Amino acid sequence: MKKNIAIIMGGYSSEYLISLKSGSIVYDSLPKTSYNAYCIHIFKDKWVYITDDSKEYPVNKADFSVLVEGSKLNFDCVFNAIHGSPGEDGIMQAYFELLSIPHTSCDMYQAALTFNKRDCLSVLKPYGILMADSYFLNSGDPVDATAIENAVGFPCFVKANKAGSSFGVTKVYSKADLPSAIATAFKEDDELIIESFLEGTEVSVGVIRYKGKVTVLPITEIVTENDFFDYEAKYLGKSQEITPARLSETQEAAVREIAESIYTILKLEGFSRSEFIFKEGKPHFLEINTIPGLTKESILPQQAAQAGISLPDLFDNAIQEALRKNS
Repeated sequence: MKKNIAIIMGGYSSEYLISLKSGSIVYDSLPKTSYNAYCIHIFKDKWVYITDDSKEYPVNKADFSVLVEGSKLNFDCVFNAIHGSPGEDGIMQAYFELLSIPHTSCDMYQAALTFNKRDCLSVLKPYGILMADSYFLNSGDPVDATAIENAVGFPCFVKANKAGSSFGVTKVYSKADLPSAIATAFKEDDELIIESFLEGTEVSVGVIRYKGKVTVLPITEIVTENDFFDYEAKYLGKSQEITPARLSETQEAAVREIAESIYTILKLEGFSRSEFIFKEGKPHFLEINTIPGLTKESILPQQAAQAGISLPDLFDNAIQEALRKNS
């Protein structure tokens, strides 16, 4: 009997359009012989099931069901394709765990932790994982430009602490540039992280649980036309994404080992994509995404394809892993 799969997409953040694209690709790719797939749009003002002919049916938040033409529709599993809040920060994970509905993402605590860049770095630092120097700033804190310069130097990156797709990120070259960069980041979040600039080869490493085993996918090298791997570079063709990355055997082995260790240390499930920069030949960890982009052009699907894993297989496996975990 075919399983009913709710593909949640949209969300409350600036990433909602990217999420809608990811969710649509999942919907188109899931094997129709195994699953009945349903597109569920999650927005602040409405949660709705959207049919192929654009009809909308509201979701009952009490049990995550939908009443369709008088018949109640329940779901066997949720495929989480929401980038940012509430799909990547633990909110939806907690909701589905309360309802005992299997979902394809990591657990609530892991989602909240990895979405908070500052907390995630703080947890990983004692394990000896190399990373940039950093300085934390909250909304309302006095801005001490000299202290920031002493802590991280220039150039540096000013980032929203809880945001994705490079929203709220600015590369800053001097004290004079700090106020506007800080204001930009505060539009996305009330917490900031300011990090030292790491010059070197940037790579992205996908780690998934595939057929029951933690699997490191082929590594992607990021070569951006812009000043850094920003929104344009990620989504508007302003970068080269080279898979497999042009690394030495030693570099590849080192970054694969660290990416797998991070996945294991944080007790992750489902998809993850970790970002690193090689400084003086050693990989320095930047951040991790637990709901990475899932369009055909996105990095993790490119890596899966390089490993011989098709999109239908990738998404089918995610559902099977979620069902197995909750069986």
